[in-house]
Amino acid sequence: MMEAFQEYLNSSDLSENTIKGYTQSVNGYLKWFDESKGVSFTKLHRENMREYISYLKAIETVGPKTINTKLSGLVKFNEFLIHSKKQSDLVIEKSDFVKVQQQYASLAKVEFQDAEKFRQLVLDSGKARNYAIVTVLAYGGLRISETLNLKVTDINLVSREILIVDGKGDKSRTVFMGEKVKISLQSWLRERKEKEIDCEFLFPSNRNRRLDRTVVNRLFNTYSAKIGKDITPHDLRHFFCSNAIEKGMSIHEVANQAGHSNIHTTMLYTNPTKKEMLEKMNRL
Repeated sequence: MMEAFQEYLNSSDLSENTIKGYTQSVNGYLKWFDESKGVSFTKLHRENMREYISYLKAIETVGPKTINTKLSGLVKFNEFLIHSKKQSDLVIEKSDFVKVQQQYASLAKVEFQDAEKFRQLVLDSGKARNYAIVTVLAYGGLRISETLNLKVTDINLVSREILIVDGKGDKSRTVFMGEKVKISLQSWLRERKEKEIDCEFLFPSNRNRRLDRTVVNRLFNTYSAKIGKDITPHDLRHFFCSNAIEKGMSIHEVANQAGHSNIHTTMLYTNPTKKEMLEKMNRL
């Protein structure tokens, strides 16, 4: 069942870290179920879920944020069970999530100098495709899945717009490209034309297929080792949000560019730095 769930997650628009977290959450629940019930798991029951939440609070003594993270994974597992016709009802309700006091997101671990050093190393490698991918993530704010799903026809260099269509094709948004993104895409599109690459995807593999995420992960591992700092595709997206707000973009502008369905997600990136707070305190 877990192998099928893993395949279900891999086919969705989720980051590698999110997939890993969801899998761990479900494995944790199944371990608890096996040890406490002594029977084989067949489906999710609301009664069991409420018991599990109580167990997490009283026995494991985990915090609200951790509980909600586990519940998010189990919601996705519940959806998978419904999708695979193993059950018909969604047993986890919004009221099951524990209220968490509003907090700021952690400061982006990738700073401007890190992003630029990383991009320059990729540029020096002579790989225009990889350089464009890294630049789109760092200065376009796209998810890695959105980036790899881009098609050549989604790019408009004249209007400097990028059309992003989700995996199901029923939702889309238009985002804008700054000069860094435009220059990197121009170079890559020129190289594509010279090499006569025939593939609908903007960033194809060497076999002219959609580039796999594992290839990108290996790329990031290689250059992370060279700069001595672990940087992932999601870190560059995080960098974009923090950097964009710091440079003056509004919350709503960043939310649209990053594709945040909830404006509160974007607001988490307004975390002030210690230096900024001290400067403002000194004005009082």
